[in-house]
Amino acid sequence: MSSRSHHCGRFRPAPLTRRGMLRQAGCGFGGVAAAALLHREAARAGADMASALHHAATASSVIFLYMDGGVSQVDSFDPKPRLKRDAGKDPRSLFKVDATQFNNVGKVLPSPWKFKPYGQSGIPVSDLFPHIGGVADELAVIRSMTSEFPEHTNANYFLHTGSGLQGRPSMGAWTTYGLGSENDDLPGYVVVNGGLIPPGGLDNFTNGFLPATYQGSVIKPTAVGLANVTPREKSPALQLAKLDLARRLDRGFADRLATTAAAPDSLESAIANQELAWRMQAEVPSLLDLAGETAATKRAYGMESDFEATKIFAAECLLARRMVERGVRFVELTCPKTGGDRWDQHRNLRKGHEDNARAVDQPIAALIRDLRDRGLLATTLVVWCGEFGRTPFAQGNDGRDHNPQAFSLWLAGGGVKGGTIVGTTDDYGYRVVEKKFMIHDLHATMLHLMGIDHMRLTYRFSGRDMRLTDVYGHVIKDVLA
Repeated sequence: MSSRSHHCGRFRPAPLTRRGMLRQAGCGFGGVAAAALLHREAARAGADMASALHHAATASSVIFLYMDGGVSQVDSFDPKPRLKRDAGKDPRSLFKVDATQFNNVGKVLPSPWKFKPYGQSGIPVSDLFPHIGGVADELAVIRSMTSEFPEHTNANYFLHTGSGLQGRPSMGAWTTYGLGSENDDLPGYVVVNGGLIPPGGLDNFTNGFLPATYQGSVIKPTAVGLANVTPREKSPALQLAKLDLARRLDRGFADRLATTAAAPDSLESAIANQELAWRMQAEVPSLLDLAGETAATKRAYGMESDFEATKIFAAECLLARRMVERGVRFVELTCPKTGGDRWDQHRNLRKGHEDNARAVDQPIAALIRDLRDRGLLATTLVVWCGEFGRTPFAQGNDGRDHNPQAFSLWLAGGGVKGGTIVGTTDDYGYRVVEKKFMIHDLHATMLHLMGIDHMRLTYRFSGRDMRLTDVYGHVIKDVLA
């Protein structure tokens, strides 16, 4: 039998790598480089970038306030008087109760906090968030969000990457992949670690299959904030010599691999990240130095609070504003430690939620006012969200279990219609009954406000064009101004 292949031959040979193409292009390399530089300078100068977007953008930056653990919707932004009327009853006698994370189903549990309307819009907010209530007219509250996952790790991956599985690119990575950064001396995607990295770890902020340059850079809200940001060499010349040697070695290796069409992205990204790290040594210390902020500003954010967690989150929010001012594209803030658990109150609901709310309420309200007063809120999308909600009945006696079937979040600024409530849950806040949304819809809406059509932002991987929203997602038009 002949060993000759009987392949039809209808295939393309291996394509040229980017580096190989530019080598063959000769003088065209200079034109490509010049065009890139001119494009970047035009962006810095505020030139019209509409041609780089799918449609006109209303937001140029995102601040994502991640409420780790799952805030209870019926104790925050979705009041349910029926819970008080049916307090102490077996929920299974009132509605169908699905399996929960721990299946320790207690009695119907009314909210320990009162709600009242705020602002001209009259949006009801619980006593947990009096400061955020003060900026209610800036908020578009979505009461009908759902998740596909009832436990933290997979729900966190779903919230951050649009997939419940580990390894997909995060929403911050997708955003910077689509839009780049406005500041060459800072990463386009920054995660400010207040002390609690969410279940699922750093893969919540990963670049996944996107080039490694789009991975989130994690810093702390402290004076140092980032390891090795201060050069250890005795002179700038010595450091530059070391960096130049590393760059030449990496470049030479990459050039050799390019001839075999096998140059790894990780190597190219390492070169780019080393160059960025060098530039960050001048930019990051000034970014983290809050000495130039007025005493009134620091006080408004809560940096003089007697609760340490409030001071930490205040520093996070203030840094987020400073990053947006400097052109960082996507900033995510994680929760500080409050002495107990994150928002995941399976027991002791009152103390746990009160401590977590005390940590974030004042800083978040101050951030929104500060952005508004500086003219930044109009172009900065602020998103407040956790990975799921909580049950309207108790877990045991005084906690609430996970509820992915309905939870609340809100957006502000960046083209959002403030003073708006979207979606409805049932009388118990257990299930969505009107305008049911999923995380893909949130992602589609965020990208839309940034000028990106979520269906057109793709990356070829594993034989298909991948998206943040996979094959799902619709823009939530009710929140658009």
